Amino acid sequence: MSSVFGELLRHPVVQAPMAGGASCPELAAAVSEAGGLGFLAGGYKSAEAVRDEARRTRELTGRPFGVNLFLPQPEADADAVDAYADGLAGESARYGAPLGGLPDGALDDFFDAKVAVLLAEPAAVVSFTFGCPSRDVLDAFQRVGTLTVVTVTTPEEARAAQWAGADALCVQGVEAGGHQGTHLDDPATDGCGLGLLSLLEQVRHTVPLPFLAAGGLMRGTQIAAVLAAGAEAAQLGTAFLPCPESGAHPVHKTALTSPHFTRTTLTRAFSGRPARGLVNRFVRAHSAEAPAAYPRVHHLTAGLRRAAAGAGDADGMALWAGQGHRLARTLAAGRLVETLAAETRAALTPLTR
Repeated sequence: MSSVFGELLRHPVVQAPMAGGASCPELAAAVSEAGGLGFLAGGYKSAEAVRDEARRTRELTGRPFGVNLFLPQPEADADAVDAYADGLAGESARYGAPLGGLPDGALDDFFDAKVAVLLAEPAAVVSFTFGCPSRDVLDAFQRVGTLTVVTVTTPEEARAAQWAGADALCVQGVEAGGHQGTHLDDPATDGCGLGLLSLLEQVRHTVPLPFLAAGGLMRGTQIAAVLAAGAEAAQLGTAFLPCPESGAHPVHKTALTSPHFTRTTLTRAFSGRPARGLVNRFVRAHSAEAPAAYPRVHHLTAGLRRAAAGAGDADGMALWAGQGHRLARTLAAGRLVETLAAETRAALTPLTR
């Protein structure tokens, strides 16, 4: 690994930041303690919550960890959101839960306040999703010793991150679970994302920045493949969802390997931005009508998702998962890091003889 990531990692394993509760301090700390890099997810949280989770993680580990932030998004078409809300009336009745509105100040996900918190109490790494911050923001983090990583899904986004002054990239293939980190949310490009290995090669030939690889990775053999393709380390999300330290709902954990859920797809049904999850009743019923209206759709459906989870109804939940979800293993996070590292070494050994 390059000196940028080599100082942070004993093993080339990064736990992806998964917004919505899965990436809690206990998971991040366990991954970091085992020699990987744990991540907290700052999305949907207040600045105070981000600060408190970072402090809690520092209590649990003295190892480096990262925090991910969502970039502010443009305002959505209010009429399209209202029309979608009308179409969700049956879901509201089904779960006895009202549709939600956008909380005050939440349109930009409290981005500036979170930046201020992380500059005052720096983390080892801060990564960004849904866009690239300004050079001023990136420079400010670099001045306090924080490594900056921008999530990219195209060579053009990688070039923009380089121009802005990012230290490194997280190159995300279309196989990845959860939200696609595209900088421009264009419905015309839904489903047109590049597969990880193809994207890695294109990014490697576009910019000289070091990069992490993300997208459907579940085993050490796949980590070895992305290392051979030039990545410094692999970022895995779905692989860590079933861990006992994960904050994911038990129904979500079980669904990953349930015979009832065999496919994933990209859908805007839960958040208004394309995100990969298990195909369930809600996805089938509402994907076609869901508008490009993040984060308003996220807050609109939040109560429905909570009610479905409370009822143990996987068919009404956002079951984010990458394409490799059926390879999920229920291991403690530290054990999973060690297992992945051993698998990676075994896969790389014949290539280095």
